[in-house]
Amino acid sequence: MVRVEDFYEAAGRSGLLVDAEIDGHTIAVDFRSPDESVLDGLALSADYTIRFPASVLPSLAAGDTVSIAGSLYRVRDIRSIADGSERRASLSRL
Repeated sequence: MVRVEDFYEAAGRSGLLVDAEIDGHTIAVDFRSPDESVLDGLALSADYTIRFPASVLPSLAAGDTVSIAGSLYRVRDIRSIADGSERRASLSRL
């Protein structure tokens, strides 16, 4: 059985993840900034998220600051995914 940490390690070695600086630690995360159509297609909204193994950032909480590629983000919300071994944090760009 493959652990989620092994999956993220392989993805990081393949260049599929980006480095995020959180509390002085650099963690490889799945960073997304997709544009979504809102207001019936009249505008685009960007929803920033990161996904990561729960074991690498167990203390990440709403209000924490994350630095990705020189930009700062504030954690709005954190949710567990599937069996809880992976988490997704919604971010707001500062």
